Amino acid sequence: MKVFILLGAINAFLSVAFGAFGAHALEGKLEAKYIETWQTAVQYQMFHAGGLFVVGLLGLHVTGSSLLNWAGWLLVAGILFFSGSLYILSLTKISVLGAITPIGGVLFLAGWVLIGIASLKWL
Repeated sequence: MKVFILLGAINAFLSVAFGAFGAHALEGKLEAKYIETWQTAVQYQMFHAGGLFVVGLLGLHVTGSSLLNWAGWLLVAGILFFSGSLYILSLTKISVLGAITPIGGVLFLAGWVLIGIASLKWL
């Protein structure tokens, strides 16, 4: 489960870095709607970096939970699909990438459901 704490830290770092990049390097170079899309990607990456910390810390208390392991990997995949597709969409303006984003949303939802179920074992 420690891997999810590390992945949470990496994603939190990247979220801050991408947020700063968007605010400074992309300002004036992209249309407002693409800046907003970029910001959405940054926010969701940070939210789910926090989720990865939750998985890692819960995993220290709920031993042997494959639900938490699945939840962590679902959140990682969700970040890649959701935030990743929005980052690429913002930079390339290839609108078909927007069709990938909801897959990431579903992965996020599934991850949070598994976190909730696994946490019941801890309560």
